[in-house]
Amino acid sequence: MTARRVRYARVSRRQFLGRAGMFAGAVALGPGVLAACGGDDDDGTSSGGTGSGGTGGGGGGGADKLVISNWPLYIDPTEGDTLGTVDLFTEETGIDLTYTEDYNDNNEFFAKIQPDLAAGTPIAQDIIVPTFWLVARLIDLGWVEPLPLDQIPNAANLVPSLQKPSWDPDGEFSLPWQSGITGIAYNREAAGRELTSVGDLLDPEYKGKIGLLSEMRDTVGLFMLYTGEDPSTATFESAQPAFDVIDKAVQDEQIRQFTGNDYQTPLSNGDFVACVGWSGDVAQLALEDPNLEFIIPEEGGMRWSDCMVVPTGAANVAAAAEWMDYVYNPVTAARIAAYVGYISPVSGVQEELAKNPDTAALADSPLLFPDDATLENTFVFANLPDSEEAQFDEQFAEISKS
Repeated sequence: MTARRVRYARVSRRQFLGRAGMFAGAVALGPGVLAACGGDDDDGTSSGGTGSGGTGGGGGGGADKLVISNWPLYIDPTEGDTLGTVDLFTEETGIDLTYTEDYNDNNEFFAKIQPDLAAGTPIAQDIIVPTFWLVARLIDLGWVEPLPLDQIPNAANLVPSLQKPSWDPDGEFSLPWQSGITGIAYNREAAGRELTSVGDLLDPEYKGKIGLLSEMRDTVGLFMLYTGEDPSTATFESAQPAFDVIDKAVQDEQIRQFTGNDYQTPLSNGDFVACVGWSGDVAQLALEDPNLEFIIPEEGGMRWSDCMVVPTGAANVAAAAEWMDYVYNPVTAARIAAYVGYISPVSGVQEELAKNPDTAALADSPLLFPDDATLENTFVFANLPDSEEAQFDEQFAEISKS
């Protein structure tokens, strides 16, 4: 069978095999880095596609095709004659996989799929990869299918800390894709000095050159840490000092832009000196520009998980199960983790990386496999009641769009 060639990324596999040495240098770990998904508290193709029926969580039907929407730079690509995971999956299974990197922001993507799912109309995607808090919302709304776990035997490889997490307490609807941390990404040359704190984003020297994420929990969480509050127990009241700091920075024109995953472009082209960013993305960008660095601020970082779910009415549930089983094989999961630079939820990845001389150094990376000491300075945003979440979202939207 001829494998499908999918164009993704800017980073070659030869480059990612050189990443082992890079992790010790281009990514500064600061006082702490993310744990594997953070335990129970961790906490293209778009909508409007017409599904062909779907069989729900029974896993029947839909074994020949598969449509996935995921975040950019979140899987190893095909490079030349070396196949990445998408093409390997297609070659080995015969499933016609459409894999699209069109997931830029949770609220933005939710707005795309909400009209159809609310109306009971299947969307084009068989798998989407929301962040944990949106997974919880989708489960509550009844908009995701129970997973046919009997068809995903490798789900047994899920790390213990993520089994039956708070957003999916029965472990019935989701399987984590990757976990990561939110911290500060910056250009050392443009900054002219080492950055260590969220407060560095407020330095007037960088006026108009700072980016914040449109993901409320990431941005507000970091600024809550800066103001001395704990985002893992956040309330609307305790978040007010953080909102005030962010609002003032916006009014002072310190902030150039709020972005989703597309912060990578302004960071790379120099429009941002520094921004709130995600660990694995910056690790990849640093392969092209060694001046780019990711740090965990001294106040602490935020941690999170993105999870695979099957939207209700998905046409290809059986193929979705086959994909989930494939990527939960430790060999496949290790290949993905080595490329994306995030924390794999699959047991055995560290051992697989250690077997290969090209990736052995990654097995010792505190970014991918942090010790307990690094975990103490990373936090998961609190689960918010619906009424309080609406307050957070309203105030953040007012500030970020002003």
